[in-house]
Amino acid sequence: MKISCGASFLTSEKMNNIFINGKKEAIRNVDHDITLLDWLRNNLKMTGTKEGCAEGDCGACSVIINEENQSNLKPVNSCLVRIGQVVGKNIVTIEGLGNDKKPHPLQVAFSRENASQCGYCTPGFIISGVSLLNSDKEINDNTINDAFSGNLCRCTGYSPIIKALKTVAKYDVQIKPKHFKEETYDIKLGNVTYHHPVKIDELKKLTKNKNFKFLAGGTDLNLQRPIINEKENSIISLSSIEELKKIKVSNNKILLGSSVTIETFLEFIEDKMPEIVEILKRFGSPLIRNQATIGGNLCTSSPIGDLAPVLLVLKSNLNIFGKDGRKSIPIKDFFKGYRKNILKKDQILVSIEIPIPHKSNKLFFWKLSKRFDQDISTISLAINIKTQNQIIKEIYIAAGGVAEIPKDLDNLSRRMINKNTDEAIKLAIDDIDKYINPISDLRGTSLYRRDSFKGLFKRLKRCLKDDVKTMSVMEF
Repeated sequence: MKISCGASFLTSEKMNNIFINGKKEAIRNVDHDITLLDWLRNNLKMTGTKEGCAEGDCGACSVIINEENQSNLKPVNSCLVRIGQVVGKNIVTIEGLGNDKKPHPLQVAFSRENASQCGYCTPGFIISGVSLLNSDKEINDNTINDAFSGNLCRCTGYSPIIKALKTVAKYDVQIKPKHFKEETYDIKLGNVTYHHPVKIDELKKLTKNKNFKFLAGGTDLNLQRPIINEKENSIISLSSIEELKKIKVSNNKILLGSSVTIETFLEFIEDKMPEIVEILKRFGSPLIRNQATIGGNLCTSSPIGDLAPVLLVLKSNLNIFGKDGRKSIPIKDFFKGYRKNILKKDQILVSIEIPIPHKSNKLFFWKLSKRFDQDISTISLAINIKTQNQIIKEIYIAAGGVAEIPKDLDNLSRRMINKNTDEAIKLAIDDIDKYINPISDLRGTSLYRRDSFKGLFKRLKRCLKDDVKTMSVMEF
């Protein structure tokens, strides 16, 4: 591997390191932009980390990122992480948890409870299980199922796996992986250069190079961009900019940095707007949520992005930064077309301002998909509503999967205000074709989406009638 000696690079050996299981490992003989998974298996010959789907669905490639400012261990899919993102980071693999001479107690429990047959997926389950055992979460069926939601096993079934973890949980087994001070540097890997700015103003200089991409978590972008690029490519990683990772509450608003991960937001919002928790959990498993960011989810501008409808009905504002400075816009002005938004190439989303709704408002966020965990939406619906004596005084509606952008249904909302809830919901069901125009695709037909949308409004009617604050997508 050739390392540039230009001013923006350090030539010291330490810039080439990733800390694996408490040992400094140099990045050598890497002539292109590869995943952490490939580097572990092919360069370090650590083959306990497996490749299954290579798309973040199966969990066979799970590793832990051990961050010094995080109390919990952070399991991620190593197939979705490029090594340029984790230079100087602390990584724990299955080899760092135990071996045949000194196995981890969870590995012993898997063996005793017959929780592993072919064994291919087992390292990923151990990684996820150990991460849960080392967290501050209560160990129960819900947290176990969530922890393992990104790991697939087709041999034993899940009962012995869950039993194995519960057996170990009784003894409060934790690990304290060796941790080195993180040292993140710019690095060149073949045709790809990774930059790791620590302040937002550094972006003005870095974006002078026309051939660049911003990278936050990378769970979407890393699947799209090729491993080997024909042209010089500059990746500007945003993960080291502290301003983008902050969460602040003031003036009855939440200021949410764009690089805050889905998992961090989930933990933060749980006691403030619990209605959001379930839909955040359905973004994907903890392996995905620990890497994916709020800003990344919005900037992909997918019509089925789960977070956009939520932020639309909460009337959120977006703060943007670029070479021309900063500006703030309402989120309803952000999306411009299929996977298109108003951001110019040099601009990034810095933060999201989320007004905290009044206690008299009720929030409903629903997502329909072909399976509960690890699946993208067929449709989603978000509603922020205030009623008085069964009359709608205030309502905001937004939807995903019914147009080429996340849809703010302002026109429908205005027609429902000051009407009896039953009358207003009937209006929405009868006239829904005036407001949505879904397509047919592999996830569902246009007719299915329309009928499902009507069904969600019937669910809203039941929730309001029974004075239910929220209703799980699994309840009918």
